[in-house]
Amino acid sequence: MLRKLTAGELCETCDPAIFNFRSTEEVEPLSGIIGQERAVRSMEFGLRIDRKGYNIFVVGPKGTGKTTYTRSAVSRVAAEKPVPEDILYVYNFAKPEKPIAIFLPAGKGSEFAKDMEKLIEEIRREISRVFDDEKFENQRQELVEKYQKMSMELFEKLEQTAKEEGLTIQRTPQGFVTIPLKDGRPMNQEEFDALPEEEKKQLEEKGRVLQSKIDESLRKMKALDRKLREEISELEKKTALAAIDSYFEEITSKYSEFENIIAYVRAVKEDIIKNLSVLRQSDAREKGEAQETAALASQAMPREDFFVRYKVNLFVDNKSTKGAPVIFETNPTYYNLFGKIEGRAFFGTVITDFTLIKSGAIHRARGGYLVLQAEDLFKDPFAWDALKRTIKNGEARVENIGEQYRVVPTVTLKPEPIPIDVKVIIIGTPFIYYLLNEFDEDFRKLFKVKVDFDVEMERNEENMKNYASFICNICKEENLLPFETSAVARVIDYSSRLAGDRKKLSTRFNEIAEIIYEASAWAAMEGAQKVTAEHVDKAVEEKVYRSNMIEEKLLSMIERGEIIIDTKGQAVGQVNGLSVIDIGDYVFGQPTRITARTFLGDAGVINIEREAKLSGKIHDKAVMILAGYLGEKYSREIPLSVTASITFEQNYGGIEGDSATCAELLALLSSISRIPVRQDLAVTGSLDQHGNVQPVGAVTEKVEGFYHACKIKGLTGSQGVVIPLRNLDNLMLKKEVVEAVKEGKFHVYAAETIDDVIEVMTGVDPEEFHRKVMESLKEMAEKAKEFFDGEDKDRRE
Repeated sequence: MLRKLTAGELCETCDPAIFNFRSTEEVEPLSGIIGQERAVRSMEFGLRIDRKGYNIFVVGPKGTGKTTYTRSAVSRVAAEKPVPEDILYVYNFAKPEKPIAIFLPAGKGSEFAKDMEKLIEEIRREISRVFDDEKFENQRQELVEKYQKMSMELFEKLEQTAKEEGLTIQRTPQGFVTIPLKDGRPMNQEEFDALPEEEKKQLEEKGRVLQSKIDESLRKMKALDRKLREEISELEKKTALAAIDSYFEEITSKYSEFENIIAYVRAVKEDIIKNLSVLRQSDAREKGEAQETAALASQAMPREDFFVRYKVNLFVDNKSTKGAPVIFETNPTYYNLFGKIEGRAFFGTVITDFTLIKSGAIHRARGGYLVLQAEDLFKDPFAWDALKRTIKNGEARVENIGEQYRVVPTVTLKPEPIPIDVKVIIIGTPFIYYLLNEFDEDFRKLFKVKVDFDVEMERNEENMKNYASFICNICKEENLLPFETSAVARVIDYSSRLAGDRKKLSTRFNEIAEIIYEASAWAAMEGAQKVTAEHVDKAVEEKVYRSNMIEEKLLSMIERGEIIIDTKGQAVGQVNGLSVIDIGDYVFGQPTRITARTFLGDAGVINIEREAKLSGKIHDKAVMILAGYLGEKYSREIPLSVTASITFEQNYGGIEGDSATCAELLALLSSISRIPVRQDLAVTGSLDQHGNVQPVGAVTEKVEGFYHACKIKGLTGSQGVVIPLRNLDNLMLKKEVVEAVKEGKFHVYAAETIDDVIEVMTGVDPEEFHRKVMESLKEMAEKAKEFFDGEDKDRRE
């Protein structure tokens, strides 16, 4: 059934009277998101369920507000949850290459780090004081003198024994030796050589006996020396413990409820006592370096600070966190997500220690939420696999990239893994979601909650009032001029045009917000106090003008005849089709000339675009459907003895889609029947094999595209467009086109079947049209038969 549409059917207009306010100043701002009930329910479920694998993937086209809503929803839920613990890394005195992780209540971490820093400063100062004290020196000197006296007694006793044997003991570089005495003095070599042999032997024997006593005495002296060192060491320990015990008791008392802190502080105390000599040397060296005479020492090789081991690495500090942490990582590289072990230059090499272990977003989000953009996440080749491994294992390891790929294993830090309880939320496009769902076997196990954002919602009174609240919210947040009801109504109409459906509103709020910003700007430039419908129209027009240069150039080429489009008269085998051009930020319709030529043969329908490799798969399918319709309609009694070629004239960039099927079929049938087709009309519509006209996309842009072509070539009052009846709800034409239809300068027809298209495009009754097509096909079949019969006769003769 063919319908000629009225002006009222070409566009849905919002009546400002439905609003009970004069401007958005009187409206309550929007709290939440509108038109995304499915997404809201899914998000609420995903945020509340606390089970492994129930991470969230937020899906939706760009501009639907999914990031803004995610931020709002996650922050709201996180505020109700407890603040997670601080994380510290401390030195492992048993295994220095494996730093220990300690967990403390939020805020206690930084407090403990400061307490430890203060403790070490006080201990160093106290140790320096007590060991410089005269009392300690006296005690030490007493021990030294005691053991020196014991050593001297041993030596004196040894000398007395030697003297009784007529010998004396002398120290040489080779040790102690015995020398015979003569008249109370040591013999020289000549005197010894002059002695009788028997006396020499006696003296040598006495020397050997005495040497064994010397060796025994030396062993006793060394034992005394060891005992002296032990007693001095014990004295130092007792002195140090007496000095520092009170400081350690103070910190252990403060953190008595934390067993791991008590164990760590005890280990620090033991290490300090064990390394008293190192501490004293370090303090002495620092005192020396403070003097001007030690300036040259600073040019020597740098040394690692011994006291670094007593520092506390505040890995994650939640002191200022309110509720559970919500981390939006905008640059999710491997190191930003999972932390790193930094190094510092050390004489041509790089060294590190546990204080250079840096946290990543996954650690800071522990006990809360980590939000990532999929597009950014997959730019890093290591991040995705590491994220999956962390979620599966429930722990995060800090290790630099490449540690697992080293040919020769090297000693490096291996910090204790951090147990991770975090809900990961990834925001991405449907393409990325379905790609992961299809090819990554872990994805469905780890991201079980899909939050799907729609691009449209129902256009009802409730949603239109919610739109007014949305506009009010933007105006207040961005300090824009208030919108009058007429301006709100015009934004709603623009939203339906954006959705491509008069019964829907668009949820691509980024694009709606742009119009709101720009309308306010135009109103401000005019000095207006409020935004009116005219300002919204101005914003839309200017936005189009900034992007439609290509459209205007193509229309100019049509006007000059460089692109051949007929908008008057009739022609055989030629139909005005309609195509859509998408240049990224702007979509517009353009008429295109479709021609068909038919002649005797049996090749069927030849798609010239396909032969030239300019045709897409959907268009190829449409041409095959067209051939199926021809066979069903005209070839039940006679074979199709026809070859037909169809093409889009002046097409150099390729054709895709099936929206020109009606036009192609009409051009083909016109060529067969020799019945001319109106050139003041254009047609768009898909077709099935039964001849039903099916809906197509971008019907609004297509109608406007042909209207603009007719306008520049001159409106005659008979021009118009034929669209599928099932596309009626998709019409949201511009005011200019609607006015032209209202004044009878332009027309829009809606067709349900191909017969409706034939009737309006040719002015011939469909039955008569089909009869003439059949007659032409029969005539062609008879000519073909005569030709082949003649060839057979010639061969027989």
